[in-house]
Amino acid sequence: MYKVKVFVTLRESVLDPQGKAVTNSLQSLNYKEVADVRIGKYMELTIEKSDRDIDEVINEICTNLLANPVIEDYRYEVEECVAQ
Repeated sequence: MYKVKVFVTLRESVLDPQGKAVTNSLQSLNYKEVADVRIGKYMELTIEKSDRDIDEVINEICTNLLANPVIEDYRYEVEECVAQ
């Protein structure tokens, strides 16, 4: 069994209005050292072992559902874990 942590973020070339709003709010609260905020998504998946390559499975899941490959990038971390 695998525990997979998936991080999805907007590509650098894509404007992030939510991140900009948070940046402005933090600066208005006197956190002047905050120069920029980018908002993303974090997901955890538990995946059973199979005959398929785990990286192939995760890439398919990310490109087909979890991330919009036109405007978002993703990365992931895989941990092998013991079934409980």
